[in-house]
Amino acid sequence: MTDYLKLLKERGQAEHDKKMGIEIIEAAPERLVATMPVEGNRQPVGLLHGGANVVLAESLGSIGTALHAGLDRKIVGIDINATHHKAATSGIVTGVATPISLGRTLCCYEVVITNESGQRTCTARITCLILNDK
Repeated sequence: MTDYLKLLKERGQAEHDKKMGIEIIEAAPERLVATMPVEGNRQPVGLLHGGANVVLAESLGSIGTALHAGLDRKIVGIDINATHHKAATSGIVTGVATPISLGRTLCCYEVVITNESGQRTCTARITCLILNDK
């Protein structure tokens, strides 16, 4: 179990992640995996809300940056974008984040979100800033 997953158990899950039902499955700077239920995160018309995809992507990119920088450093997201390819209406989606760049002050991740059939539903890119102060 990674240090981050141990910290989650000790401190409790991030508030927003908990509300969204996000479960971190794998967490290392080089690869992060999480799931999120569609139910409870839908628009009024029954589709997974695009903002829910962005929350999942930001969570993974922020966690990856924190693991890269050190768990005692502050991390803030400074840019995120998402392209929604296919609607999800039920089940769970899975986000897999891989680094584009892991630097001293900036980290950038690509996050691919897929449905239970393995079809890509969203691609996101997040850039996080590593702050000097703790």
